[in-house]
Amino acid sequence: MRIDKWLWYARVTKSRSLAQKLISSRHVRANGDKITTPSKTVRVGDVLTIAQDRRVLVLKVAALGTRRGPFEEARKLYEDLSPPPPPRQVTPAQPALREAGAGRPTKRDRRKIDAFRSDN
Repeated sequence: MRIDKWLWYARVTKSRSLAQKLISSRHVRANGDKITTPSKTVRVGDVLTIAQDRRVLVLKVAALGTRRGPFEEARKLYEDLSPPPPPRQVTPAQPALREAGAGRPTKRDRRKIDAFRSDN
């Protein structure tokens, strides 16, 4: 099966044309070799490395599929070998502190500012 079609069936990309662009821009490897054409065939047992925005997917082809079905059906087409994402450093959110009166000007303050600017 063509690799662009398989990526679409497995719901890695939203459309086949996006899969073709991903492959043409050399972001997909099959068994360690860069793929440049979307017509490259993929077989059961191949390991695909896909560089997407901010993450790298490592997928082992488990089945070829016959259609682009729901997520649960697409999930059966591959085995995910991707490394887990790095743990996020969570910092507790603190409310913004500001001096009293340093916020948004009131209507009265705004009129004073406008009058000051028109005098100069």
